Amino acid sequence: MSKGKGKGVVAAGHELTALAAAEILQDGGNAFDACVAGLFMTFVAEAVFSSPGGGGFLMARRAGSDAVTLFDFFAETPRHKRERDEVSFYPIHADFGPAKQEFHIGMGSSATPGVVPGLFAMHEELCRLPMKRLVEPAVRAARAGFPLSAFQAYLLTVIAPILKATTGVAKIFAPGGTLLKAGETFSNPDLAETIEWLAEDGARLFLDGDVGQAIVKQQRDGGFLTHDDLADYRVARRTPILWQHDGATVALNPPPAASGALIAFGLFYVQALTDAGRALDALALKEAMQATNEARASHGEGLAAKLADGVLAKDMREAARHPAAHRGTTHVSVIDRDGNAVSASLSNGEGNGSMVGRFGFMLNNMLGEEDLTPKGLGKWREGVRLSSMMAPAIILQPDGTVVALGSGGSNRIRTAILQVAVNLLDHGMSLEDAVDAPRLHLEREGTLSFEPGLPEAAHAAFRALGEKARAWPERNLFFGGVHAARRFADGVVEGAGDPRRGGVAIVV
Repeated sequence: MSKGKGKGVVAAGHELTALAAAEILQDGGNAFDACVAGLFMTFVAEAVFSSPGGGGFLMARRAGSDAVTLFDFFAETPRHKRERDEVSFYPIHADFGPAKQEFHIGMGSSATPGVVPGLFAMHEELCRLPMKRLVEPAVRAARAGFPLSAFQAYLLTVIAPILKATTGVAKIFAPGGTLLKAGETFSNPDLAETIEWLAEDGARLFLDGDVGQAIVKQQRDGGFLTHDDLADYRVARRTPILWQHDGATVALNPPPAASGALIAFGLFYVQALTDAGRALDALALKEAMQATNEARASHGEGLAAKLADGVLAKDMREAARHPAAHRGTTHVSVIDRDGNAVSASLSNGEGNGSMVGRFGFMLNNMLGEEDLTPKGLGKWREGVRLSSMMAPAIILQPDGTVVALGSGGSNRIRTAILQVAVNLLDHGMSLEDAVDAPRLHLEREGTLSFEPGLPEAAHAAFRALGEKARAWPERNLFFGGVHAARRFADGVVEGAGDPRRGGVAIVV
């Protein structure tokens, strides 16, 4: 954890990401400038999770205001389908060690990306420094290279089949056919040039410019995306779900994202347990997760309607109308000395397996989700914003304290955010303790995963579930990676990067 007074605080999933944001704060940028710089760096330093070809969400709160805005620039399904025999779409198996998971890649796995229009929309509305300055750290790192961290090297092994799928991708991640290892130099000069060019030309580069043309050309060879998909895409500004918990306002990602309503329901349920005299221990959290799963399964009817007067039921029903994508995610949280706060989550899935032209990045493989295509290839609705479990959040407390937080972790994001929020608001933990505390996660089918360090009574109760219990030997990235920043009313700031996902926090 990092704590003190200064120009602000950054928490992110890689040291270079945090350093890029910190550099901009030191140079007089606000939290939004710093976040943009950090997000560009994720394309370079966290390339397994992030790319200009993906999508994301950004929660923004201006200093001195209780108003919070959600920028939705997540991926959309294409507007037109093709015959199955015209589509490139095939399975690979990601190796997580104890378990393997099937993903699909190929040109037909890519949805319409929104990251570039999202970054420029945010820059125009919230930032003060020129885009050329904000991309400088990422351009330097991509061009000069840097030692690959142990965590990022591990991630390469998880999705090795994608990174060796084509020569263009292998050239960057597996030169000579062998994946880069921890400590070896990772560089991407083509991406450096693309980012530099993007700052010069603006978002049109990814529409009518050379990059946009390369995307369309790639997609002709087995994909769905056309120029119309890119041209029709719009960044959405949404009003967050504003949930009251223990006197604090928790701003959460609204529909079509599913995360906000599910986290709000979990907070509602633990509040009901508290009001009934229950201690908010691990058993209570498991019960809250089970109730949330039941509410989700009924799309907000029944239990949710009874407990929350239908407020969240409507949000759950709306989210359920959108195809869901729960993929690899990274997160950046920044708060500056004035109190501007931003929480941003990005995802590229794992990438579709092919580089876009000579530009150093892959498009997403968001259409390769099992949840998205349970009835088979091409069963999604056309032109629909995908739902997501990404959950950038901002907490406003009555005493003026502000917290920005978010997480990676697929469908474990919502339970990670729920637990950290409860740790902060109900248990009064420090930011570091709230993030580091052992976690649990209950799947919809009833499997309960839990980390070591919980009280023995909880471990005993969980082990009694038999084959439905999965005790992890140590804390693991499976349970998310919550990167959080906090500013107190007196101007003191602190940050916590989740060690489960290589998190780093810096006070400037």
